[in-house]
Amino acid sequence: MMIEKKFGEHFQWGGGFAANQMEGAYLEGGKGLCLADINEFLSDVAIDKKNNEEITTAYIANAVKENSRNFPKRRGIDFYHRYAEDLKLLGKDGLGLNAYRTSINWARIFPNGDDEKPNEEGLRFYDRLIDEILANGMEPMITMSHYEMPLNLTLKYTGWYSKETIGFFEKYGKVLLDRYYDKVKKWILVNQINLITHESFNHLGIAEDKVENLAEAKYQGVINEMIACAGITEYSHNHYPDVEIGMMLCGGPAYPATCKPEDVLAAVKHNQMEYFYGDVLLRGKIPGYAYRFFEDHGFNIEVSKEEAEKLKNHCDFFSFSYYYTRLCDQQHYENGNEGFRNPELPANPWGWSIDPLGLRTFLNLFYDRYQCPIYITENGIGYADELTEDSQIHDPYRPEFYRQHILQMKEALADGVDLRGYYFWAPLDIVSCSSSEMSKRYGFIYTDIDDEGNGSGKRILKDSYAWAKKVIASQGEDLE
Repeated sequence: MMIEKKFGEHFQWGGGFAANQMEGAYLEGGKGLCLADINEFLSDVAIDKKNNEEITTAYIANAVKENSRNFPKRRGIDFYHRYAEDLKLLGKDGLGLNAYRTSINWARIFPNGDDEKPNEEGLRFYDRLIDEILANGMEPMITMSHYEMPLNLTLKYTGWYSKETIGFFEKYGKVLLDRYYDKVKKWILVNQINLITHESFNHLGIAEDKVENLAEAKYQGVINEMIACAGITEYSHNHYPDVEIGMMLCGGPAYPATCKPEDVLAAVKHNQMEYFYGDVLLRGKIPGYAYRFFEDHGFNIEVSKEEAEKLKNHCDFFSFSYYYTRLCDQQHYENGNEGFRNPELPANPWGWSIDPLGLRTFLNLFYDRYQCPIYITENGIGYADELTEDSQIHDPYRPEFYRQHILQMKEALADGVDLRGYYFWAPLDIVSCSSSEMSKRYGFIYTDIDDEGNGSGKRILKDSYAWAKKVIASQGEDLE
């Protein structure tokens, strides 16, 4: 038997993006305010907790009426108006991508979340966008929820903690499937659904002053979210059997920090609560270890018999983002089930560790567990690229990062992993998710906008663009 380390002609080389980080035009086309629209840029990136973890209704009210502060995701990179030229740089006549992942901004379709009818002007924008993606030779993979919940669902309800939100999301998902089933064959329900600590508010929309126990509310919220996901999956399977529904995690299991049995067990328990979301959405039920976790923490989680039955409608594929690996020991597990950075690994300027071998490890662990198609829907590295006087970007560190990760993907293929796609994050510089800055750049294409929104907006090809184009054209064979 021959061991294959080739990606093959049907492998998807994609670009990963999010509507809230690039579209801008935050009040155009009938769009309502979404969670990302109140993410403020703070020059001290260590303070980005305010944007991503715990937030109050008073902060929301102040951010909504405040126009003098810097909310970069409101302007993005003006993709809303420039998508045609940007897609041309990325597709068949440019970088050569054959797949393109982005999200639909929930608040463009249902501005308040609980609207009776969808916003037709918002749908027409995505009609044009999806057609343009296809015209540029890229297959769309669309995320239904990527930190774009209508802000009204936080204020009028309690975000995902409210059972009403289940119905609102199911309605939204059905509208998207009915509209695009013939053009979009791959959907991700929720971006990085396991992020309920970091990116907590952006994900779940639960204001801390509206609940008594925020930690409990987060788990109830994400379970409500998964019930809604199962409802959308059921609808898709019943009405559009050729459409594939996927779920997505951020990262994967942590390494034990030491070989002490207590640390190994702590890592096992930590990792179970990372697998938890995939176990529900791909295996169809809440596992026993999760109920033990809830009991140990005193959480009262409500799931009716009807909701448990709905969860049996499981997804079709698994996807995950990969940026770094973490460690876990008994102390960190007991202190909020936290992981921490591996000091043995190099890191980028933001402290994100670089571990190509970890990608192969994760691919094997995930495939062993779920035995279904896998897509790496985000992988990349942020650096503060410097524009030279003659408007060039020399970024040899970026090809080296990708080269080492692609080599480990080949090893995973030889291990028997059913890996079907790899999406660079993000081939065009966009606003950073966690810190709302432009200076943390991932792309092969430089966007001339700074952290304050100044700049020409011009798109400039970096040195890495030519390298990535060669890699894609050779189906991952030419990595030099």
